Amino acid sequence: MTRPLRIVVVDGWYHVFGRGTERRAIFSDERDREHWLELLAELNERYRLVIHSYALMDNHHHAILQTPEANLSRGLQWLHGSYSAWYNARHDRVGPLFQGRFQAVPVENSAWAYALSLYIHLNPLRVAGLGLDKRGRVLEGKGWRPPTAPQVTARLQQLRQERWSSYRAYAGYARPPAWLETATLLARAHREPRRRQAAYRLAARDLLRHGGEASRLERLRDGVAIGSAAFAERVRQLAAGQDWRGIAGQRAWRQRLTLGQVRQAVEELKGEPWTQFATRYGDWGCALFLWGAQRLCGVTLRELGRAAGGIAPSSVCKAIQRLNRRAAQHAALRAAQQRLLTMSIAKP
Repeated sequence: MTRPLRIVVVDGWYHVFGRGTERRAIFSDERDREHWLELLAELNERYRLVIHSYALMDNHHHAILQTPEANLSRGLQWLHGSYSAWYNARHDRVGPLFQGRFQAVPVENSAWAYALSLYIHLNPLRVAGLGLDKRGRVLEGKGWRPPTAPQVTARLQQLRQERWSSYRAYAGYARPPAWLETATLLARAHREPRRRQAAYRLAARDLLRHGGEASRLERLRDGVAIGSAAFAERVRQLAAGQDWRGIAGQRAWRQRLTLGQVRQAVEELKGEPWTQFATRYGDWGCALFLWGAQRLCGVTLRELGRAAGGIAPSSVCKAIQRLNRRAAQHAALRAAQQRLLTMSIAKP
């Protein structure tokens, strides 16, 4: 069985999450959720982990934690183990409750953790009934299907009523428990303390008007680290001395390439400079660049379009789809795709 890589440092920030085995529920009713919060309070007292935010869904949980003593693994192993034993006894079940070990992604600093907290707090709203399922978020995030005023109102109402996340404490609708640290991230919302909770509410509302996915929040999905490119590279360097056998998600730890490197590789594959083939009708070179950069550079469709000379995001998507259909029928083009992907095999 694979295991997630652990990069634990003194006073580090982490996005921590765990999912039920086979995506089954880990919270079946309110008492389950109440007990989880009781354990979070004990986690704060027992292991001195600073809990900045949390959100509980039916089959998974999220949290932002800080580790003054670099003891994240000990604390989370205790949390998952204690809750699993309690849940199994209460619901008369046996076997693992969580799907493997907990996941922990390093976060660069409180600025990135602030953006992450919004992402976490909006997570319980990601349902089709609110238009925020995966497809709905994509359509809204790209501006193709703006939400209606009633939709935004319904989203805000449900967010205000969400009992099982720390949003109400951040937004000023409820007093935070003693174990929940809100001041650090709220300081990022506004310079004036009296306006911070209102500013946080405004930030959440703005996201709900655009599919809950700002361009910056899209980068929070990175499996290596949450932060700048320089921070992600430092995390990779810290991982360099670790044993990679059995590590899950190795692909995410591959060295990211720049758009320039991918374009140069395509030029070498084509045997001619970019300016000669980029706009040539029927040529596959530009599409191959878009296809490869999407996989190797970690950039958005909009950024890809700009790099290719001002192509609209929708046209970028169509070009990649046409290339894939063409490659399915031409072995030489499939070989070119594979050669391009070999550039990403370097591990930290």
